[in-house]
Amino acid sequence: MAILDISNVSKSFGGVKANVDISMSVEQGSIVGLIGPNGSGKTTLFNSIVGTYPIDGGSIKFNNREVSELPVPVIAKLGLLRTFQQTRIYGKLNCIQNMLISHKPENDGILTVFQKIPSGLTDKAETLLKFVGLHQKRKLRAGDLSFGQQKLLELAMALMNEPKMLLLDEPTAGINPTLINGIIDRLISVNKDYGITLLVIEHNMKVIMNLAQRVFCLAHGQMLANGTPDEIKNDKRVLDAYLGAQ
Repeated sequence: MAILDISNVSKSFGGVKANVDISMSVEQGSIVGLIGPNGSGKTTLFNSIVGTYPIDGGSIKFNNREVSELPVPVIAKLGLLRTFQQTRIYGKLNCIQNMLISHKPENDGILTVFQKIPSGLTDKAETLLKFVGLHQKRKLRAGDLSFGQQKLLELAMALMNEPKMLLLDEPTAGINPTLINGIIDRLISVNKDYGITLLVIEHNMKVIMNLAQRVFCLAHGQMLANGTPDEIKNDKRVLDAYLGAQ
């Protein structure tokens, strides 16, 4: 069963066609990769899925509900969240405070560091920080973390809201190669242990081939190919698209 179903989606900025007639589906409980050369339209598609960009045409359904005209907070409340290539954390607050502020209560409000923290929420934050390997740094200012640690914090912040699906924009970009395997392991655990469907933009082909069960490839704003990792890495169209972008 598809948790995300994208049909014939197009998005232009002036005369630039960022996405042209894109169709793809993501099965519930799966890990799916989205690849393509720089400028191929991957991040534009992400922004359209979560409501940041209104689409020009087509359909985006999440859990069989049309979401293409819904605002970002409503889509997030349905359980569809994203992380960013450049992390969005509160650098002057410590990790625990970041976790608590990221939690969105049922009344659509936002917690602040000045409010009384609901019972059990701090325990939840500490458990998730332990899961991503940041528990010992929970009282450290987020701005003092390494870039890789900030990405792990952002992942933990997203998990505070118990999403059904996470869109991850280059989760290993800018990270020390020695830490990448640990991030892959945690993303697999997010999928298996927390039951969260993942759609991942990633330039590191080794990462995506080890992580995803299915891979979609964009080029020049259009869907070029899709298949298993083995099929994609042996697809001449995909190889030509990447070689042509060098």
